[in-house]
Amino acid sequence: MRAVILAGGLGTRLAEETETRPKPMVEIGGRPILWHIMSHYAAHWVTEFVVALGYKSDVIKQFFVEYARFTGSLSVNLARGEVTHHEAAGVDWTVHLVDTGLHTNTGGRVRRVAPWLRDETFMLTYGDGVSDVDVQALLRFHRSTGKLATVTAVRPPARFGGLEFDGDLVRCFTEKPQTGEGWINGGFFVAEPQVLDYIGGDGESFEHDVLPRLVREGQLAAYRHDKFWQCMDTLRDKRQLEALWQEGRAPWKAA
Repeated sequence: MRAVILAGGLGTRLAEETETRPKPMVEIGGRPILWHIMSHYAAHWVTEFVVALGYKSDVIKQFFVEYARFTGSLSVNLARGEVTHHEAAGVDWTVHLVDTGLHTNTGGRVRRVAPWLRDETFMLTYGDGVSDVDVQALLRFHRSTGKLATVTAVRPPARFGGLEFDGDLVRCFTEKPQTGEGWINGGFFVAEPQVLDYIGGDGESFEHDVLPRLVREGQLAAYRHDKFWQCMDTLRDKRQLEALWQEGRAPWKAA
């Protein structure tokens, strides 16, 4: 099974980081968030990826082409130009890096990678969000529904700590809890290849055009995930994720 990762957007809300690199290459703990997403999938036995590229695609290509140089120790013989790597890459992934256009919308990007999806069920997510969702449980749920697509529904994290009162005293303080109000699209989709027929062209949004069509036909199921999920939309989000990683409290970290 393959996982499609949408990694072509401009990332304008994180402009402090994305002027020189695409948002999926913004680092958490010294590794791009794209790497964290892929590591999570790989921990659940999904190790083949189709990365839909757009904005600054060369940065992502360079990272994977030179992956060993970025991740291990090496020796360089300057006279002969020889490079010796001292550790294996540490991952056994196959990564297809597909240019899907600079201004292509999310639905169009999925349609453009169709040749890499063959005739099999595939995973799909965004290149800027991490979660501890059980990918294999998600897949089992999807197959049990018989629907064309399943979205992982998550509760948005609250932006501020929560307070509970006992009269005028604070009884409990919860740091950045889930809101407990409503569910949102958390990405981490599972889809059948027939979903590709619901995409009209490059200008279509997967969220605003494709998903509503599936809903109208009763073909979109929801897998409710009420544990950790966090997107990286802003510099504040990035700092939060970095703090979790540095403190050893990153729920999405592969074992």
